[in-house]
Amino acid sequence: MLTIHAADAVLGAPDGADSVAVDGGVVVAVGPWTDVSAAFPTARVRRWPGLVARGLVNVTARELLEETYHPDPREADALGTRPLSGEAVTALAMDDARWGASARRGLQRMLRHGTTAVAGTFTRPGVRTAVTRSGLRLLPPT
Repeated sequence: MLTIHAADAVLGAPDGADSVAVDGGVVVAVGPWTDVSAAFPTARVRRWPGLVARGLVNVTARELLEETYHPDPREADALGTRPLSGEAVTALAMDDARWGASARRGLQRMLRHGTTAVAGTFTRPGVRTAVTRSGLRLLPPT
């Protein structure tokens, strides 16, 4: 769906650019609101406070999702709330369902920080499913 995202400014765009038109995930125009809205009069409009910036690509997603455990809030008393790695993960009884649930929590953290794409090859089936269902763009490893 064609959407114009309007804000106070667009990061990395020329001075005066405060709008970005996006169609199906592809940027089709960047510029001042008057120009972009005139070029796409039927587009839906989303207004944002502050700055519009491009999304982040997480190139460490494989390590964060397949080697790091993101505890369930119900495990906070025993495991804490911060991600676990190394020997702490080795000590847990990890099966594919638990890896998938951990990956979903890890993906939620990434989304909160503006991630729009992840790079990597995911080998754990539960993690692969979570990444596919997340709506994030999957890029090849870097």
